[in-house]
Amino acid sequence: MTAETQVAAARGERTELVGKVTSAKMEKTIVVEVTRLVQHPKYRRVVRISKKFYAHDEKREAKQGDTVRISSTRPLSKLKRWRLKEVLTRNASAA
Repeated sequence: MTAETQVAAARGERTELVGKVTSAKMEKTIVVEVTRLVQHPKYRRVVRISKKFYAHDEKREAKQGDTVRISSTRPLSKLKRWRLKEVLTRNASAA
């Protein structure tokens, strides 16, 4: 194992989520909406639950409508606890 992988193993794995960018209007910050399927506790029906996360985008590469992968990180501000890892797919209509 290299030194990098030893440090990552000691620190623990980072949580990663995949979602869609709903806003990219702030400086170096994007809002990512992550949708997941959950079974309703009473009615046993599968429902969609969405949650918004603020993520740090240093290079401002993500645009509205893109599908991105975000990774958890240390607190960067009052709301930002995530960092953009990669842009998976681009929004074709925003070109």
